[in-house]
Amino acid sequence: MQQRTQETHLVDIVFPSVMNHHGTLFGGQALSEMDKVAAMTAARFAQRHFVTDCCANVKFMTPATSGQIIDYVGQVISADCHRVCVKVNMYAEDLLIPKRICCTSGTFHMVTADQTLPEMAKYQAEIIDDDTLEKPRECQFVEMVLADQANHYGNLFGGNALNMMGKAAFITATRYARKVFVMASSLRNDFTSKAYVGELVELTGKVIKTGRTSLTVSVLMEAENLLTGERRLCAKSDFVMVAVDEDGRPVSID
Repeated sequence: MQQRTQETHLVDIVFPSVMNHHGTLFGGQALSEMDKVAAMTAARFAQRHFVTDCCANVKFMTPATSGQIIDYVGQVISADCHRVCVKVNMYAEDLLIPKRICCTSGTFHMVTADQTLPEMAKYQAEIIDDDTLEKPRECQFVEMVLADQANHYGNLFGGNALNMMGKAAFITATRYARKVFVMASSLRNDFTSKAYVGELVELTGKVIKTGRTSLTVSVLMEAENLLTGERRLCAKSDFVMVAVDEDGRPVSID
């Protein structure tokens, strides 16, 4: 029986640090991120760790360029015994244009790291690729907590968490109004729980207030244990984002 599978999104911005010598995001760096998304998607689906067996049907269609928003979308295609097959698409979208294109796609065959775990039931999903973009008030994506993001206590809390939430606020504001935004203020930051290395953090940004030249984005950060599915609220912040022109002066968001 086929069913629609849940998508896992990893959203980022193309900065010079991830670009190649051609000044684009393409090839190896893109494939590395897609593999990471495949591992996260498989782990969320089966609540166990996976390693990559192989990737197939990888198509590099067009590069992403500096400043674009990148959306890596992972979906489980099938599962059986100790294997999960994940399709990953990499989309690029310009900040000011509500349109995105598929840059790279591929299928990743993931194998359970611990073969002593019970076999998974057979699963087959319906996959629907969707390139359309609407004017969403909400944006949701995940990040993997890695060791270089942890503090000296070995967890994600405070500064690096705030950095992720600020990025979520920027992407949410940009997708909503398709303007160039800068952060004007952070109204309130509440940190309630830590996220640990190896967990996922899911960031949800939502436009809760709009003005003539600014809008307020509320961002939640929740941690997810990949092996149990347990979720907990880690932080909540409200950010005021202001639309500006090329000279840095406020402009209308209408």
